[in-house]
Amino acid sequence: MRQASKSVRKHILALLSDGHFHSGETIAQQVGLSRTAVAGHISQLSDWGLDVFKVKGKGYRLERGFSLLNAESIKKHLGNSKRAMIDVESVLPSTNTEMKKRIANARHELADGDAIFAEIQTAGRGRHGRTWLAPVGGSLTFSMYWSFPDGYQSMAGLSLMVGLAVCEALKDFGVDDTELKWPNDIYLQGKKLAGILIEVEGQIGATAHSVIGIGLNVCVPDSQYDVGQPHSDLTSYLGHTPDRNSLAAAIIKSLWTLLPKFTQQGFGPFAPHWEALDLYADKRIVLQMGEKRFSGIDRGVDASGALLVETQDGITRFHGGEVSLRGNR
Repeated sequence: MRQASKSVRKHILALLSDGHFHSGETIAQQVGLSRTAVAGHISQLSDWGLDVFKVKGKGYRLERGFSLLNAESIKKHLGNSKRAMIDVESVLPSTNTEMKKRIANARHELADGDAIFAEIQTAGRGRHGRTWLAPVGGSLTFSMYWSFPDGYQSMAGLSLMVGLAVCEALKDFGVDDTELKWPNDIYLQGKKLAGILIEVEGQIGATAHSVIGIGLNVCVPDSQYDVGQPHSDLTSYLGHTPDRNSLAAAIIKSLWTLLPKFTQQGFGPFAPHWEALDLYADKRIVLQMGEKRFSGIDRGVDASGALLVETQDGITRFHGGEVSLRGNR
């Protein structure tokens, strides 16, 4: 996207975020473009998921106003706990893709804990290449950089530990009954609240450069959005919408606290904590791995983050890959 278009759409997004009507003429004057050009930009924002409607004689407004993510506000909530890059972009294809690009082009400029947020993701991704729906202003989507000097093998169990970090952060907002679904989903009241996507750059035997992607439903009413599976959001649970900048800072701080320990000691020390939140603990489950299908009892995880399943042949360990996990009904 050209820088000029990026700047205009950021300005329009900021204007509309208050939830009030804004005439096309007023917006055009604010951004220095014709009303026709403004209509084109708003149409593109709508295609990307911004819930804009137009009323003749009144102009444009959003279905629901929201507070924009703001890098300075996030840093203020973080206090002096760590100096790091906090970057908020209005529109990105995906925060993981952007972070991977920065690793490839300017890795020396990145520090552990640097994070990129996006209000709009035009190509957000979940696990196995699935689309991740992130309603504008209603979700928290970001990616964090973290390096592992001991290589890829030292990252075993990372997505599980990240899930724990998010659950810990949510406790500060009155959400203390989240559960974890192996290997990278966070559930609330039996429905998916958040997902984690870990990607890695680097050569085997060298430092692994990880991209920790997190997508969290903040205000995603199930009556308005079909995400392909039952989902929950924080607004429905809490009865109000938490401040996303404060929420972002809490999750970042939790990751900054737990990642150094994980880097030094691996997932082992975290395994008991993960098992305490296991959504399917001691329940019969079904796993699909490629064409193969396995059934057994969920018996937790080992020190590497592998899922332990009790089958007819005893305990079998499963390590990621093309695996899906469902409650056996």
